[in-house]
Amino acid sequence: MPGRLPREVVDAVARAHRDEWARVLASTARVTRDLDLAEECTQDAFERALARWPADGIPDRPGGWLTTVAGNRARDVVRREAHARRLLPLLVIDGEEGADAAAAESYAGPLLPDDRLRLVFTCCHPALSPEAQVALTLRLVCGLTTAEVARAFLVQEATMAARITRAKKKIATARIPYRVPSSEELPERLPLVTQVVHLVFTTGHASPTGAEHVREDLVDVAVSMGRMLHDLLPNEPGVTGLLALMLLGRARSATRVADDGTLVLLADQDRSRWDRPLIEEASALIASSLAAAPPDRFTVEAAIAAVHAEAPTWEATDWTEVVGLYDVLQVLWPSPVVALGRAAAVGYRDGPAAGLSALQPLLGDPMVATYPYLSAARADLLRRLERWDEAEVAYEEALALAGNDVERAFLASRLDEVRAHLRG
Repeated sequence: MPGRLPREVVDAVARAHRDEWARVLASTARVTRDLDLAEECTQDAFERALARWPADGIPDRPGGWLTTVAGNRARDVVRREAHARRLLPLLVIDGEEGADAAAAESYAGPLLPDDRLRLVFTCCHPALSPEAQVALTLRLVCGLTTAEVARAFLVQEATMAARITRAKKKIATARIPYRVPSSEELPERLPLVTQVVHLVFTTGHASPTGAEHVREDLVDVAVSMGRMLHDLLPNEPGVTGLLALMLLGRARSATRVADDGTLVLLADQDRSRWDRPLIEEASALIASSLAAAPPDRFTVEAAIAAVHAEAPTWEATDWTEVVGLYDVLQVLWPSPVVALGRAAAVGYRDGPAAGLSALQPLLGDPMVATYPYLSAARADLLRRLERWDEAEVAYEEALALAGNDVERAFLASRLDEVRAHLRG
């Protein structure tokens, strides 16, 4: 039973799932040429690890072990069902079957740098809807459960399961190739991929569900994909800006949750622990992106993050510059999320009453009606204004909408503070 497994085995399998899922699935898909079967074989490999590692010991290279087991399972199924599978539409691999199969036979560390990108570009094919592209990437590349993907989209699990199934079938029936696009195709396909990589990053940067506030596995996967994209297209400002934005978020990861598991707000983070080399790398990327072309969405978002990263203290933050950058961002990417960020910045520049006024137009927007950060931002502004009754209601709303345990604990503590003021 899983509950009786040695803790070191459970931890090792969990680490392998975080670190190796995408590599194992990508390798297995090249054997099966069928995403459903690849996912099934990959999952089976992790289940076999739970069964065999307690007796056999944890292998020196868990990723290699899992890739071998998943690949062997895949080849067995393909051979057994060879006749039936001739009638099925399969992934197109552009004549690389032999080389890919050989690569899958002997795992010797990380696969080719673009292996996960191969999977990403397949998931992000323009024949799929944007929602399906992101859902497939989170499910297949990042290994999120269907329930976690559904939570990220604020839809029912059954709805998301049907969406993912339809997307997989379309990849097969439309003969969408399992490859990285040619250099001629890359520029037109890139916006889709950058949007997906960014969502992978934000899902890890502030996990929508679960006990962890920061899922470093997803953050690292997104940063890794961002670096690979930048290697492929170093002169694309959007890619450069996206990488800079993710590096700035990664630089603060270690300080966003205290040792006791509680949330640490930006104002209270220990800036001496921020990763300065990553911040310097990101700053150079921002400068490069701005020099190459007019600003794009990700570069402006990165510039906002850089203002925070370069301020020696919270009190020294240049809120005028932050608000100005949000004004630019609203033109490039008008969205409720940007308006929310701008309202919060106005609240620090001009005071909580001004921030609350800037937030007001969002309260009737159905797109963010269930967005927990809107209620949380409103609650904070009301708390700072000492409007305790209204703050209590707003914190209750935010708590009801939040799905992450760390964020819920923080909101509950703030709600307790507000209620203490009401009692006293």
